[in-house]
Amino acid sequence: MKEFFRQALYVPFYNLLIFFAWVFGGSVGWAIVAVTVIIRTILLPSSLKATKAQVKMQALAPKMAELKETHKGDQKKLNEETMKMYKEEGANPLGSCLPLLIQLPIIWILYRVFLIGFDESKFEMLYAFVPRPEVLKTIFFGVDLSVPNLWVMPIIAGALQFGLSYMMMAKTPKPKDGKKGDPAQMMTKQMTYIFPIITVFIARSLPAALALYWIITTVFSIVQQVYVNKTIKSEENLKKAKEVIGTKKIETKEVERAKDEVSAKDEKKKKNSDMMTKVLRKRQEKKEKKAGVSVTIRQKK
Repeated sequence: MKEFFRQALYVPFYNLLIFFAWVFGGSVGWAIVAVTVIIRTILLPSSLKATKAQVKMQALAPKMAELKETHKGDQKKLNEETMKMYKEEGANPLGSCLPLLIQLPIIWILYRVFLIGFDESKFEMLYAFVPRPEVLKTIFFGVDLSVPNLWVMPIIAGALQFGLSYMMMAKTPKPKDGKKGDPAQMMTKQMTYIFPIITVFIARSLPAALALYWIITTVFSIVQQVYVNKTIKSEENLKKAKEVIGTKKIETKEVERAKDEVSAKDEKKKKNSDMMTKVLRKRQEKKEKKAGVSVTIRQKK
C-alpha cells in the first residue's frame, strides 16, 4: 500500500514540481506557485460547491438558533425541523468537508516532496520524458525554501489565514436576555483567532516551501470566498426580489378580485334598481290606465 501511494501520488507530484522548476529556469519557488495553481484549479469545482454550502449554512445560523429556542428540550423535534429546514433551503451540513479531506493528503505529499525534492540526487525518480534542470534554485525573494523560515513566511501565512477565517465567520445575532450563545458558534469564533496562530507556529517548523504553498492556496481561497459571497448575495437578492414581486402579484390579484366583487355588487344593485324602476313604472302605468277608464266611464254617464 505504501509503495502504491508512492508511485500513484508522491512520484507524480515530484515530477510535476521538477518539470515546472525546469520551465522557470530552475526556480523552485515559481514551480511551487505553478503546482499550487494547478492543484487548486483541479479542486475548484468541489471547492466552490463546499464554500457555497458553508456560506449557506452560515446564513441559516439565525434560523437554527430560533429552532433551538422553539424546540428546547425536545431533541427529536429539533432534529426533524432542522432536517426539514436543510431540505427546504437546499443546504448540506457535510458539504464543506470534502475539500478539507482532499487537502490533507495533498499537504502531506507536498511536505514529503518539498522535504527531499530539492536534492538533485533524487532525479532518479523522474520519468524519462521529464527534462532535468541544470540546477535547482531554492532562494525565492530572498527566502531559502529548503529550510524553515522563522518570521516572514509564517507571519504572511498566519495573516492571510486570519483574513480568510474572518471572511468565513458566520454573523450570528447577539443572545437576548443575558442568555449564552450557541457553544458551536462560540467555538468557531474562537478558532477564527486561534487557527492563524497555529498556522504561524506550524509554518515556523516546516520548510518554507510548504509555507509558500499555504500562502498561495490561501490567496486562492480568499479570491474564491469573495466570489462566492457575491454570488450568494446576488442569489439572496434575487430570491428576495422574486418574493417581493410574488407578494405584489398576490396583492394585485387581491385588489383586482376586490374590484371585481365591487363591480359585481354594483352591477347587481344596478339590476335590482332597474327591476324596481320597471315594477314602479308598470304600477304607474296600471294606475294611469285605471284612472283613464274611470274618466271614460264618467264621461259616458
